[in-house]
Amino acid sequence: MCWFSAGVSSFVAAMFSKPDRIIYIDIDDQHPDSMRFVKDCERVLGRKIELLKSPYGSVDSACRAFGFIASAYGAKCTDVLKKRVRKEWESRQVEPLTYVWGMDCAERHRAEAIRETMTSFEHEFPLIDLSLEKKEVHAICEDLSVRRPAMYELGYSNNNCIGCVKGGMGYWNKIRLDFPEVFEHRAKLERDIGNSCINGVFLDELDPSAGRMSDKILPECGIFCMTATAELQKGET
Repeated sequence: MCWFSAGVSSFVAAMFSKPDRIIYIDIDDQHPDSMRFVKDCERVLGRKIELLKSPYGSVDSACRAFGFIASAYGAKCTDVLKKRVRKEWESRQVEPLTYVWGMDCAERHRAEAIRETMTSFEHEFPLIDLSLEKKEVHAICEDLSVRRPAMYELGYSNNNCIGCVKGGMGYWNKIRLDFPEVFEHRAKLERDIGNSCINGVFLDELDPSAGRMSDKILPECGIFCMTATAELQKGET
């Protein structure tokens, strides 16, 4: 089965792996366009994407309930809204599980970490096996006539929650411009809890010129992309 993130990479990974099940863990803080993307992916994949959701619902609810936002060891919202939901689902399964993940060839370290820490399951990384880079994965999505989520078009490198507490200074200064109400809401959350998203600085003290954002992902189809796309097209005939 494939853990779908409402991101381009997990969609393309599902296209290549054709898993028995695809599951998306929904969070209130996702951009509204994420659900449009989920429906478009269902249309192209020809199957339903199952939805799971934590009773806490949102980043704010999870962080306030546990009085903690983030540290070098991780974010409370990730733990409660994603990991806990996945582990509860796993506890109800009786058959052996093989997970399909959407890491690309620049994320081999993440794939190895998953293999080392989640030893109860088998794992597949189709994008790494095909030597695909992120820009090539986005090109494949474009070739499949699926419009990628709005957060990518705004210049974000992932379709994470709006106001991801794991973002750096450049990320938060971009959120300040694109989603000022989210920035203010997270700044208030920090002060209410007494814990900051960015180590050593609260958002309401963040220098507006600090940090830098990653470059916008521009789809580009190289040799591995063309080969992979040809395999997809061959499988459809």
